Amino acid sequence: MLRRLLPEIRRSELERPASLFDMMENFFKSSFDLPLFRSSEYPAVNISENEKEIKVEAELPGLEPKDIEISFQNGNLILKGEKKFKDEENKDNYHRIEISYGSFYRSIPIDAEIDIDKVKAKFKNGILEITLPKKESFQVKKIEIES
Repeated sequence: MLRRLLPEIRRSELERPASLFDMMENFFKSSFDLPLFRSSEYPAVNISENEKEIKVEAELPGLEPKDIEISFQNGNLILKGEKKFKDEENKDNYHRIEISYGSFYRSIPIDAEIDIDKVKAKFKNGILEITLPKKESFQVKKIEIES
């Protein structure tokens, strides 16, 4: 009787889970629903630097080079693209969809002067590797001390 008076959000909290699996899934979802886990950006990147260049590796599984656009604007490396849902022909009844789909945009600040004409990008096995050579004026030059 009181269920009719409760808002829709609270009703789902009062219902019993369908199985032990559902209880465990709800527990782990709520445990990882913290700002630390929610704010993760896509795509995940590794950034390394040496005296001559900066390398950016982006993890983009399930994409092809034609789905990705790379640009360099105002000191930022911009990665954007779209991962499309592949169920256009099949009309299967999905029970669960956990693979993410949709467009993405990631801006990575680069704190160096880059030689734009020499930037290279490779894509293999879902990993995009971008090499950003530094301009000669920005490269580290060791100075010998005369004795």
